[in-house]
Amino acid sequence: MTSHYMELLFTPEVVQQQEAHGSRDSYARLTQNAHDGPDVLSPKEAMFLSARDSFYIASTSSSGWPYVQHRGGPPGFVKLLGERQIGFPDYRGNRQYVSLGNVATDNRVALFFMDYVRRARLKLLGRMREVRLAESAELAALLRDETYGAKVERGFVIDVEAFDWNCPQHITQRYAQRDVADILVPLQQRIAELEAANAKLTGEPD
Repeated sequence: MTSHYMELLFTPEVVQQQEAHGSRDSYARLTQNAHDGPDVLSPKEAMFLSARDSFYIASTSSSGWPYVQHRGGPPGFVKLLGERQIGFPDYRGNRQYVSLGNVATDNRVALFFMDYVRRARLKLLGRMREVRLAESAELAALLRDETYGAKVERGFVIDVEAFDWNCPQHITQRYAQRDVADILVPLQQRIAELEAANAKLTGEPD
C-alpha cells in the first residue's frame, strides 16, 4: 500500500475506526516512507493492467450517490499511456452515460482490477476525462482494436493518483473460457497419445 493511497483514503473518520479496531499502528508505520505527489506505475502494474479484459469503475453523481460500472473489452484494452496515466476505449453499451455524466462534475474515480485465476486485485484512484477520438488520431489509433467488433464511442484517459495491491484473501478462483481451453490443450494431447499407444497394444485401428 502506498503512502499517497493512505493519504487520500484514510480520513480522520477512517483513522478513528482503525484505532477502535486495533489496526492503526500497522498502517501508521507505513506512512514513515511517505512521498509527495501521485504514485508511479511500475512494470509490475503495467503488466497486470495490460492483461486485463475487464474492470469495475466507481464515480460519484452530483446528487452524492456513488455509482459502480463494469467495463470490458479484449485483453489489453486498458493502455498504459505513461508512468502516471492509463487510457481505455469506451465501447457502446446501454447508453445511460452515468459515468460520463458523473465525471463531468467530479472527475475522481476508483478502479478495481481483478485477476481471478491468480487471485490478485489492484485498486487504483485517479482523475478521468473524456477524449473525443475524432480529435486525437494518435490516441484513437492506440486505443482502438480492429479485431474487436464493438463500436468505440470515445476514449477515457485517467491520471493516476494512487494504487494499492490487495491480499488474495476471500477471492474465489474463476476461469474464463479461454483459460480453461489453455489448460485442456496439454491434457487433450496426452489423451490422444495414450489412445494411440493403446490402439497399438490392442491392435485396434487408430
